[in-house]
Amino acid sequence: MMKKLKLAVFISGRGSNMRSIVQACAEADFPAEVSVVVSNNPDAAGLDFAKENGLACVVVDHKSFHGKAAFENAIYDALQDYDIDLICLAGFMRILSADFIARWPANSIINIHPSLLPDYKGLDTHQRAIDDGRDQGGCSVHYVTPEVDGGDVILQRVVPILPDDDADSLAERVLPEEHIAYPEAIRLIAAS
Repeated sequence: MMKKLKLAVFISGRGSNMRSIVQACAEADFPAEVSVVVSNNPDAAGLDFAKENGLACVVVDHKSFHGKAAFENAIYDALQDYDIDLICLAGFMRILSADFIARWPANSIINIHPSLLPDYKGLDTHQRAIDDGRDQGGCSVHYVTPEVDGGDVILQRVVPILPDDDADSLAERVLPEEHIAYPEAIRLIAAS
């Protein structure tokens, strides 16, 4: 039997993408398993889901540290208890430093972003696409590099932008595509 990738899933909030990863990992033929869920927010709703599903959870509250380096060192130290192959940023609302990224092998951290990269890196992606008159939006799973949302794209899923869309309605249609895209990207990585 093929060795499954061991995942660390980083969250900050409700953890809907983490849920889709956990559900995919429950499939017998899925090539990965969640070893630990990491949150910078002790009140993240996704932690309840993770605990209910028997997953190890680590909370490293960024507010408890003086500076990003100390915060990231604490995350790195916590992950040493797990044999992690791939870090999946799933609504993790902290930007990782180049130093943290460099501690891991190349292409071992991935993220999901709610735009068709390289367009609309950063925040307010849906509104920016609407304001520019685009007819398509979507999401991208990409490798994490020191450039925010700048790593190579693994895969994308596209949704049409409708004439009456606002940022919220577009986000509602993109989110289910994120839930499909993230497990698909993990499967692609495991097969490579």
